[in-house]
Amino acid sequence: MNAYPFFEVEKLADQQTAILYLNRPDKLNAMSWPFWRDLPLVVDDLEKDPEVRAVIIAGRGKSFSVGIDAFEFFMNNQDVLVGAKPEFREQMHDMILQMQQGFNRMTEGNNVYIAAIHRHCIGGGLDLIAACDLRLAAKDAVFSLRETKIAIVADMGSLNRLPGIIGQGNARMLALTGRDISAEEALRMGLINEIHEDREALMKGALSLAREITGNADNAVRGTKKILNYMQGHSVDDGLKYVAAWNSAFNPPLEGAEAAAFLRDLAAEI
Repeated sequence: MNAYPFFEVEKLADQQTAILYLNRPDKLNAMSWPFWRDLPLVVDDLEKDPEVRAVIIAGRGKSFSVGIDAFEFFMNNQDVLVGAKPEFREQMHDMILQMQQGFNRMTEGNNVYIAAIHRHCIGGGLDLIAACDLRLAAKDAVFSLRETKIAIVADMGSLNRLPGIIGQGNARMLALTGRDISAEEALRMGLINEIHEDREALMKGALSLAREITGNADNAVRGTKKILNYMQGHSVDDGLKYVAAWNSAFNPPLEGAEAAAFLRDLAAEI
């Protein structure tokens, strides 16, 4: 595993799990350029690691993340942000696409990504958890999509992914108002899957969930994620054909003792 300044990776090989920490606690994990530059690389490392099937994303320090480091971003990109020339507009477009890559690779990857959120989850933090497969939060978590309050359109994935997670009505309410919501409200919306009492309980819950997932067959978990992703842009009929093709092509055939054990386990479940 390579070293990246914004991130800290803790591997639990016996659990086929890694914890990916946002590690800029003195700035409440505000997303500086090393975050955007290196997230695709660290995700690629985790995707290629045969000992990792689940990744818990958590924040060091007092908060999960307060989102993009707006001051640093502006100071480092003034020409691109305020320049009116066509070449500056093109550079801005290319930079946005580059910044989207890390979240896209999480969504499209084989690993299961579990967000473990405490305190602030704002702007880019919300984009990050929207790219995860599952989301857990401590009771003190606060969520906000604040881009409209600073006169920009959210462009890192929240507007694209949240409607599929919490529905159009809830996504529009968050995006158009920029208001803060509590963990309880996030649970009601379906933004998070579980609430835990505090940060310690949150991490225990995330590890327990990861163990439950990695305890299932790898090919079945990967295939299930692929089908769920596919269904976001396709009809039920298309999805049924796709899952039929997937199971025909990628599920390994059962033979001998393995087939007998499968039938025995299936009978025990009925």
